[in-house]
Amino acid sequence: MGLEHKLGDLGIVTTTLEKAVNWGRTRSMWPALFGLACCAIEMMAAQASHYDMSRFGMELMRASPRQSDLMIVAGRVSRKMAPVVRRLYDQMPEPKWVIAMGDCASCGGVFNNYAILQGVDEIIPVDVYVSGCPPRPEALIHGVLTLYEKVRGEKLTDWAMVEEEAA
Repeated sequence: MGLEHKLGDLGIVTTTLEKAVNWGRTRSMWPALFGLACCAIEMMAAQASHYDMSRFGMELMRASPRQSDLMIVAGRVSRKMAPVVRRLYDQMPEPKWVIAMGDCASCGGVFNNYAILQGVDEIIPVDVYVSGCPPRPEALIHGVLTLYEKVRGEKLTDWAMVEEEAA
């Protein structure tokens, strides 16, 4: 009495290429190891065994931007660090996504001064904002799932236009 006996012969699966590609993209995102302040500890906690982001396909954080397709900006970004963040973003392969984790990365937080960016979206495009100071690991996981929903809705023709503009 196996599964095959209960369900019958399910040898054929039909789907669209777009759905298959987006499913693969959501199940194999590799985030860049990039923590700037106290939010990085919560990001590490989300990756640890209690919350285990591995169940969402994020097996490990990559130290190289060339192996990452998701940048989680965790913490405040100083004006001095901004060119480095932009360079790392530019080195990431397409398609790439960004999560701004915490109030400092989203809007500057309590640091309303000349030395801190008032949101990382001043230098790179952000896909999902995770609020909190610092946000709990559950909030980051919710942000990742929100990003998954966004990626599932993407069209392959949108990425083709991005590649044509880059060429």
